[in-house]
Amino acid sequence: MSDLRDLYQEVILDHSKRPRNFHVMPEADRKAEGYNPLCGDRETVYLDIEGDRLKDVSFQGSGCAISTASASMMTESVKGKTRAEAEALFDKFHALITGKDSGSRNGPELGKLEVFSGVREYPVRVKCATLPWHTLKAALESDGATVSTESEGPHAESGGA
Repeated sequence: MSDLRDLYQEVILDHSKRPRNFHVMPEADRKAEGYNPLCGDRETVYLDIEGDRLKDVSFQGSGCAISTASASMMTESVKGKTRAEAEALFDKFHALITGKDSGSRNGPELGKLEVFSGVREYPVRVKCATLPWHTLKAALESDGATVSTESEGPHAESGGA
């Protein structure tokens, strides 16, 4: 178990030090901003949507290692997916992180995103890991949206989860 935990930490550190898809996307069709005041994470998610498919996804901002790694891995995971597939991945990731995973094998596989499973043991860090995902969801729903982990609304995290 220790070896697996070390591997997970290594993957998260790699993505936080060398984030993938980390750039402003001037040609983006949609974007949203996210803010986690507890940790100071700030991210903007950019989407280039063609039809119903996320042709390209990127992010820009600053945050802790968990937030940056989550955004990096999220962009890799949803690029090329349909909106419905990206939203299903959001739901599955959110369930994993918050510990509300029903154990159901239905829906998309998380693959490398499973490295974040240990985050649920640190409730304050759950908001760091889910911020990019809530920001993605806000961008899918409306251009120019802003989401905060501390505000009320459909994309806000509540309590410690």
